[in-house]
Amino acid sequence: MTQNLQNTAADKGEIGSLLLGAGFALASLIILPAVAQRIGLGSSLTIALRGALMRAANRV
Repeated sequence: MTQNLQNTAADKGEIGSLLLGAGFALASLIILPAVAQRIGLGSSLTIALRGALMRAANRV
């Protein structure tokens, strides 16, 4: 029974990390370039921000 509870807690942690990483990836690939184009950011700054978000997604 205790092993079952431990597995469930670990699964919830993994799912949370997966969702957070997927959110960062979505933001860096779709949302960030759209917002950057809308407000007129330069491409080099947009690429730097995308890199930062992708690194954050890999750490999660």
